[in-house]
Amino acid sequence: MGLLRIFEKLKFWDTTKGLTKAVPTQGEATIQLASGPLSLDGAQWHLLKHTLDDSDTSPMGLNIQHELKRQLSWDKDGERRSYAWKVLRAAKEEEKAKKHQGDTALTIPPFFKNAGRGNKIIWGTPQPMVINWAGLNGEEKQQLMPTLSTTCLSL
Repeated sequence: MGLLRIFEKLKFWDTTKGLTKAVPTQGEATIQLASGPLSLDGAQWHLLKHTLDDSDTSPMGLNIQHELKRQLSWDKDGERRSYAWKVLRAAKEEEKAKKHQGDTALTIPPFFKNAGRGNKIIWGTPQPMVINWAGLNGEEKQQLMPTLSTTCLSL
């Protein structure tokens, strides 16, 4: 048995995290950043809310802003790409991978238990991984070289 609430007036649920203000409505969340509002899929916001660092020295809003800036610059760069979630899910299942390497926190699919970029852990702990090599810069590739093995599937 469940409960269903019907509101005659639109109700906004405030899901603010620390100093980062976000208001989700009908599957979309609007986050207030220093550069202006950013609209994300509501599920993506909830994933970021629980995975990105939010401390006095590294506030989540600033972390999202950095990830957005990185993603926008990558979108302009012809050498960087993010693969469709369908492709990443197939690679994950084929290789039994639990970690994703090589995208921004804004585009990493939530079906990986762990995510990172180079030495940076975005969420989770080290596990078998799928690496989006084209989604890493030279320094991040060098950081991963010691951990690569023949069991990694690199797209």
